[in-house]
Amino acid sequence: MIRLYFIFACLAFIFLFSSCISNRKLIYMQEFPKDAPAVIEGELVPHEVEEYLLQHNDIVDITIKTTSPELNEILSVGNADNQIRNLSGGALEGGDIFFLNGFSLDDEGIVELPLIGEISLVGLTTKEAKLAIEEKLKQYVTKDNYFVRVRLGGIRYSALGEFNNPGKFTLLQNRVTIFEAIANAGELTPVAKRNWVNLIRQYPEGTRSHKINLINDKLMASEFYFIRPNDVIYAEPMRVRELGTGTTFIQTFQLLISAVTVALLVINASK
Repeated sequence: MIRLYFIFACLAFIFLFSSCISNRKLIYMQEFPKDAPAVIEGELVPHEVEEYLLQHNDIVDITIKTTSPELNEILSVGNADNQIRNLSGGALEGGDIFFLNGFSLDDEGIVELPLIGEISLVGLTTKEAKLAIEEKLKQYVTKDNYFVRVRLGGIRYSALGEFNNPGKFTLLQNRVTIFEAIANAGELTPVAKRNWVNLIRQYPEGTRSHKINLINDKLMASEFYFIRPNDVIYAEPMRVRELGTGTTFIQTFQLLISAVTVALLVINASK
């Protein structure tokens, strides 16, 4: 019996000290030897950014300005900038502004603009969409007397699974990295599989699922380092969730003590 107690005590002692986190790993701005490097520079990784092609149900912000005040009244589109500047008190979120003032590509990839009429933008980049609108606008305005801008109404994406704040989000940026998207969703929980994150992406021809390894630095050089509009990021839980073990040291230590106590009670009862 004494030998069993000694074995359990040794195991608990090893577990305790192997799991402790030293304050030297937590405190900022500590004193280090002069030869200790403060910064270790990594290799410069070029980004692999593909031109985004507009999809069905995308929301685009279209601004058209001409030298004619009358035409500007008719072509009064793209007021999202003014709405954002005039927004006060947090009545609406930025994504809602673009939803109310932007143009959604319908199921056929078509938007309908004042005076210009219907125009198909699906499968085009924002630059190509700009040129397509300008081509239509030439029927009413002479060259060099107009300004056209087409941009995405923010990056919309969904974060599901093991996030601290899962949900649907909109970031008013032209480009968003997958780590920015994760941070915006409250970071992953401690039990999330960081080496096996599902990213569901929309393409003009359909939908495809990809497995993303967040702990591999080669991710920065891949096409999945930047998310795209309508991406869905799903983080699966580790098996620790299924086993029911603790996610922190205190929880795991409490479970260990409970298990040891039960084991000793069973041994005493059997004797």
